[in-house]
Amino acid sequence: MEKNIFFECDKKLSLMDYLNFSEEGRCNLGSEIPVMVYRLLEYSLKEQLEEEFGAEKQKEIFRNAGKRAGTFFAEKMLNLFLPVNEFVLQLQEKMQDLKIGILRIEKFDDQTGTMVLTVSEDADCSGLPVLGEAVCNYDEGFISGILSKYYECTYNVIEIDCWATGDRVCRFCAEKDK
Repeated sequence: MEKNIFFECDKKLSLMDYLNFSEEGRCNLGSEIPVMVYRLLEYSLKEQLEEEFGAEKQKEIFRNAGKRAGTFFAEKMLNLFLPVNEFVLQLQEKMQDLKIGILRIEKFDDQTGTMVLTVSEDADCSGLPVLGEAVCNYDEGFISGILSKYYECTYNVIEIDCWATGDRVCRFCAEKDK
């Protein structure tokens, strides 16, 4: 197969390159897609990664991708210099506006930085049948990336309740890395 010289490029493409799109490209359909289409992409990738690398590696990859996205989201879409209450309000509004989910902070320990957060109407899993396992590994990473960027330290985030385990919100425990 011959190379197309017009597409040769030594530049490594970044997340920003892929997100910097023209609205003209979807002038009829617009920029939104149904949750079902998002989940088709997400869960087909999960299945493929699990088949090739195993369940734990698949979860690690999704967490890492979520963290990359959360870091990008925080850097490009949030004001990281707001006091914590204003920052959380901004984050809640942005997540709801973008239809990611409805974020609530249930507990926050000011001394340790440990918090429990919920996301209802989560794009990843709300409405799924009970599957017997938590499935929001991408969200774990996404929240970790946002918190790590805002607090300028590493946050570990684990999902402790999930729609796919029979709960009606996704609940996450976030702790600073020790």
